[in-house]
Amino acid sequence: MHEMSLAEGIRSLIEDQARAHGFSRVTVVRLEIGRFAGVEKPALDFAFDVVMRGSPAEGARLEMIDLPGRALCYDCTETVEIDHRLSPCPKCGGGRLMPDGGDEMRIKDLEVA
Repeated sequence: MHEMSLAEGIRSLIEDQARAHGFSRVTVVRLEIGRFAGVEKPALDFAFDVVMRGSPAEGARLEMIDLPGRALCYDCTETVEIDHRLSPCPKCGGGRLMPDGGDEMRIKDLEVA
């Protein structure tokens, strides 16, 4: 389950920021997760609760914000949103697409006390 290691990475970033900015408690963590990031959200939610014990984010609410998949269509030269990596272009129906977004995961912001 790689979601556990993702949660450990989030914890490490939160602890670094707590030291750098002098806060002691995080109440909300907002994550942006791309459609193609391969993250199992229920597993990440579970791992987050377990991994955050004893950290500034213990008991914090995890909010996951979905980011769309994007691709450049070589047929119509438009950047479009797609549901699956192999989806055709929703504008022209072309099949020559190069994904260029939707595989990211990042902390958008933290609410701290």
